[in-house]
Amino acid sequence: MRSLLVIALCLTGCATSPEPLPVQPPGPTSPSVVATVSKQWDTADAKVSAAISIAKENADRPEVVRSETAVALSFLPAPEAGEIAIARARAARQSPTDYAAAEAFGKKLLSQIDTSWLRVQAETTEALRVSQLKDARIVELTKAVEQAKKDAASNLWTLAGIAVAVIGAVAMVFAGPRIGSTLLASGAAIGAFPLIVDSEYFSYIAGSTLALAAGLGIYWLWDHVRDSANAPYEPPQK
Repeated sequence: MRSLLVIALCLTGCATSPEPLPVQPPGPTSPSVVATVSKQWDTADAKVSAAISIAKENADRPEVVRSETAVALSFLPAPEAGEIAIARARAARQSPTDYAAAEAFGKKLLSQIDTSWLRVQAETTEALRVSQLKDARIVELTKAVEQAKKDAASNLWTLAGIAVAVIGAVAMVFAGPRIGSTLLASGAAIGAFPLIVDSEYFSYIAGSTLALAAGLGIYWLWDHVRDSANAPYEPPQK
């Protein structure tokens, strides 16, 4: 029985398999993190650019150049020894060609950085979207599993109800209608149990049943006491 249930669930799942989720980009799923870093990065770039611009405007004032370049360097990491050597060699040669090539390289690198950063922002948005799809899929699958469990339990109650009803039908023939009808009613109640439990009126049904049972119990007790009180007195026999 369990094997048949598993096979049925597998066939049902295969027949209604959800569409595969898109691949999640390898990036953060919180756009706020990227936005914060982007804002900080833009602030640092703006301050470095402003300090270098002022130093260039005051090229004839060495103290201003030293102070502004010091401000600009405070926003930058320490340079590598190789880059220091390249810059010193370029300054020693004072070649317009070298400076033009260095400027062209800088502009190209900045363009590549901007393009890469835009891709990071786009991948972050996509990663968030796919992550939300995965969360929704998890909720969907969890609900499907819970529904499968409920259906399996309901099927067991149904089979039990059918079995009791069959026994009741046989009892109607061989043991009389009193026992048979009781078993038939019990089979119907057993089969309907999952529907009653899952019904939105279950609390009302349960409350009414308990109230009826309590009423019958009280009536039986009252009737028993009344019969005992109204019974004729019989003196004890000697």
